[in-house]
Amino acid sequence: MIFIRYENWRNYLRYYPVTSLILVTNLAIYCILLFNGGASNPDTLFRFGAVGSELPYSQDWWRYVTAIFLHVSFSHLLFNCFAILVFAPPLERLLGWWRYALVFLVSGILGNALSMAMYRHAMEPTLSVGASGAIYGVYGAFLYIALLQRQIMDEGSRRTLYAILMVGVIFSFAVSSTNWMAHLGGLIGGFFMYGLLIRLTGRFKTR
Repeated sequence: MIFIRYENWRNYLRYYPVTSLILVTNLAIYCILLFNGGASNPDTLFRFGAVGSELPYSQDWWRYVTAIFLHVSFSHLLFNCFAILVFAPPLERLLGWWRYALVFLVSGILGNALSMAMYRHAMEPTLSVGASGAIYGVYGAFLYIALLQRQIMDEGSRRTLYAILMVGVIFSFAVSSTNWMAHLGGLIGGFFMYGLLIRLTGRFKTR
């Protein structure tokens, strides 16, 4: 089962430097928000890089990156960091740090971009933050592996992935505050980014 973590914290930092950096960044930025108006304060979130569907925020393309590392509550931060902590490391080990970072960031950016395009089309004012689009990009990469590189993933891990995606779909539509388009955009981004990287840089071997 590739999604079970056995490493101690020293080995975790050594084996998964990008994942560790993402986790530390999320936590540090959340603490900064708490001392600068509160993580749930829209003005604070926009000041620190939340993405929005209305002007002037919709024109700031850098927000599609910074919004990935912002969270509106401790539970929001906790759930996303848990998913990154547990499910992202096998992908970083498989791809190497820079390919993994590319999948994570591109998936998050695409999820934010598609969701803002949807909300602008619906003329619905929206503020969006969180790493879930990038996390679904990780799931999308694993979905590619589960469907098209079955020799890399064991059956137990495939079943776990399918269960996560089923629960994720239900959660995305059952909770009104969830940005389901960011999830879908991230999933699509991760799936195709992984496939593209295979074709451009060669197939990867498990270690």
